[in-house]
Amino acid sequence: MYIVAGLGNPDRKYAGTRHNIGFDVITYLSDKYNISLSKAGFKSKLGQGFIEGEKVLLMKPQTYMNLSGEAVGEAVNFYKLDAASELIIVQDDIDLPPGNIRIRAKGSAGGHNGIKSIISHLGSNEFIRIKVGVGGKPEGGDLACHVLSGFDRDTEPLIRKVIEVAGAAVITIMKDGAEAAMNKYNGMKIEV
Repeated sequence: MYIVAGLGNPDRKYAGTRHNIGFDVITYLSDKYNISLSKAGFKSKLGQGFIEGEKVLLMKPQTYMNLSGEAVGEAVNFYKLDAASELIIVQDDIDLPPGNIRIRAKGSAGGHNGIKSIISHLGSNEFIRIKVGVGGKPEGGDLACHVLSGFDRDTEPLIRKVIEVAGAAVITIMKDGAEAAMNKYNGMKIEV
């Protein structure tokens, strides 16, 4: 079984923002594989089902970004999963331009408070992350305002495509492993 958790903030005002791209990937997977996100548990919206024959729990933590580890840690512990191989986190990344994703099997939080919280609650930095590029803040701009803002109209078609590719990366990780997914997707330039 896999847990696939997309990071974001629960309030409607955050829908479609850079910080909620993880939620968007979970929505994409739930729609594509007909997995309803109607259950609640582990401080999250949940959906259980199968993706390409693999049993999955899709999660949208409702704790707000900075406390994502409370939800993820609870679910991993309940199912007694090996976080290094059975947990996939989808997150935004300001160090990657829109149109890029990067997969990592472990590493530091890199300044991302949601990842910092997950590392703290798991007691380990070994879990798979799919980092979805949302672009850096404008020169002199405020980081919080940047990640809590939406994409401009010209970028939206690219973001829809990136969400689809990130969803495909989840499937590659489950079927072929993180290393195969890294080889396939890291460095790929996604275009509309």
